[in-house]
Amino acid sequence: MGLRCVAIPVCGRILQRTFSLHTAHLRKDMENFFQLVKNIVPALTEKKHKGQDGRIGIVGGCQEYTGAPYFAAMSALKAGADLSYVFCAREAAPVIKSYSPELIVHPVLDSPNAVQEVKKWLPRLHALVVGPGLGRDDLLLKNVKGILEASKARDIPIVIDADGLWLIAQEPALIQGYQKAILTPNHMEFSRLWEAVVSSPVDSSDDHASVLRLSQALGNVTVVQKGEHDLISDGQQGPAHSWWPPGVRARSQGSATTRPFRSMAAPPPPLT
Repeated sequence: MGLRCVAIPVCGRILQRTFSLHTAHLRKDMENFFQLVKNIVPALTEKKHKGQDGRIGIVGGCQEYTGAPYFAAMSALKAGADLSYVFCAREAAPVIKSYSPELIVHPVLDSPNAVQEVKKWLPRLHALVVGPGLGRDDLLLKNVKGILEASKARDIPIVIDADGLWLIAQEPALIQGYQKAILTPNHMEFSRLWEAVVSSPVDSSDDHASVLRLSQALGNVTVVQKGEHDLISDGQQGPAHSWWPPGVRARSQGSATTRPFRSMAAPPPPLT
């Protein structure tokens, strides 16, 4: 409690200093941004227990890529979730575990019974992230297909990024019409999805219309096109802009900057 009492005034001074360095319009944007964060992140209270404010699963991590699932899992915690589970290939597990003791790491993604191993954890999860550090190994992709189907059967919100999007571009039916899915493509990933689903070149002159049309073509799946200004559409409304404060966005860390979406994807189900 003492640390909290010290931290709050310090944070206030930092924010005040930050606002003073920018224009009035930008300060207003930042105030709106932090109000949005306050509305989303659950308040700390002694009446809650560990896990009640969000349990997030990350499906990804292979021999070549261990950083992306780590950033995804850690940013879920920093966005307000209580627990992050990483379901990765066996060779990736020791590396990911060494990054942080806060993560719960399951080295099952390349096992013959991977789908069953992950399925038994699905009842505990409030949302799932598929793709960070996944790679394109045939066995991993096959297992991820089964995990996606099992997650949809349980009506779990799913955020799909990175090589998870590559898989969707190969088989759009995996996510077609599942409106609890959020796709977070960058420019290249968006083009790949567009060509797979719409079967024509992207109209680069109207990004707003393209995002809306792709979402509609996928059955009103939410699409978040990452860029200088992110465009977000659920196929029913025209794309809205998301805004990032100066210095927040690191171009090489899409896994970190898109991961807060799954902490916001759905309210936690009733505890059992």
